[in-house]
Amino acid sequence: MNRLTFFLLAALLFCALSLVGAQHQARTLFVALERAQSEEKQLDIDWSRLQYQQSALGKSARIADAARSQLKMSSAVAGRTQYLQGVVLPSTPPDAQPPARESAR
Repeated sequence: MNRLTFFLLAALLFCALSLVGAQHQARTLFVALERAQSEEKQLDIDWSRLQYQQSALGKSARIADAARSQLKMSSAVAGRTQYLQGVVLPSTPPDAQPPARESAR
């Protein structure tokens, strides 16, 4: 009877300790899940902010303003524009010949 009691007591302690370990692991995993979800929310917020900034920076008025102020560029004026004359580009390259047709027999 003593052996059986000792064995049952050892089994009970083993089960209790494994239950405590499982609960601790579950809590640790839950905390990690909560952290990952909060990080996901923060990354979504950052992504939305970056998309908004990209659309704002890509507007043509902002690009033109940056070109004028930072790069000292100006719009094309007809009086200052130089046009090249005498350059004629062929419609098809001279070395490209149409493929030869085979006659049907």
